[in-house]
Amino acid sequence: MATKRHKNVWRSEINDIIRGACGGFLFGIPLLYTMEVWWIGSLAKPQLMMMAIALMFIVVFLLNQTEGFRKRRYTWQAQQAAMDTIEAIAIGITCSTFVLLLLRELTLETSLRESLGKIIFESVPFTLGVALANQFLGDTRNDDDKETPPAKYDEANKNDNQIDATLADIGATLIGAIVIAFNIAPTDEITMLAAAASPLWELAIIAASLLISYGIVFQAGFSDQRKRRQQKGIFQRPSSETIMSYLVSLLAGAFMLWFFQKLTFSDPWTMWLDHTLMLGLPATIGGAAGRLAI
Repeated sequence: MATKRHKNVWRSEINDIIRGACGGFLFGIPLLYTMEVWWIGSLAKPQLMMMAIALMFIVVFLLNQTEGFRKRRYTWQAQQAAMDTIEAIAIGITCSTFVLLLLRELTLETSLRESLGKIIFESVPFTLGVALANQFLGDTRNDDDKETPPAKYDEANKNDNQIDATLADIGATLIGAIVIAFNIAPTDEITMLAAAASPLWELAIIAASLLISYGIVFQAGFSDQRKRRQQKGIFQRPSSETIMSYLVSLLAGAFMLWFFQKLTFSDPWTMWLDHTLMLGLPATIGGAAGRLAI
């Protein structure tokens, strides 16, 4: 019994961390594609870094007093809010560091001071996303065990429902991906990042995009997660739906790049591929957010 309880505590803790990290990606990814923040972070003095951490701690602490990224509440709320704040900052710093490494904005040649500045300033929106994850996106993991009895349909209605559900997924993915890509596609960051990316790093970006998208929709416990797992569309499996939504997000990103004349039909296909994969990461996260809304 004690072993089972211990496993449940660790499972709950891992679920909380996943939920917080996914919330951080939803809120923080657009700012990671802003070169001005890279420059500010690389030039920031230690005093400014400490001030940013202090302000971040105060804001996240106040947010954790009311909600936070955990479902459960405790008797010593202020003490637990302080612990959750430290954990939220750690998650935000870890996520921002991971993406900066993925985008090659942090390398072995980057100085320690420049790395710390970029990580701290980029971690601010990530940490706020961690703290706001449960408040804005909800947690339905406690309802996962409640199974809704399946409705009885004839074959024609079943096929119609599958097509409708699939079209709804595609539409929601397109809307979410376009909303995020629309803000990033016109900037020069995509061109800069695509020029520095090697095929190996592009494969890593593809893997990260799929993993984050899957975590947001099917693992983090956000709103209607149980409903998403019971989806009866053509791509009804979480893995196939994740791949489908990624491809749709890539198409949305490519269209945005063409719309803003960052790519033309005379450009080589390798250039289209590089730029689209770079924009595909934030577009995929936007597409995942769009699917959460339906």
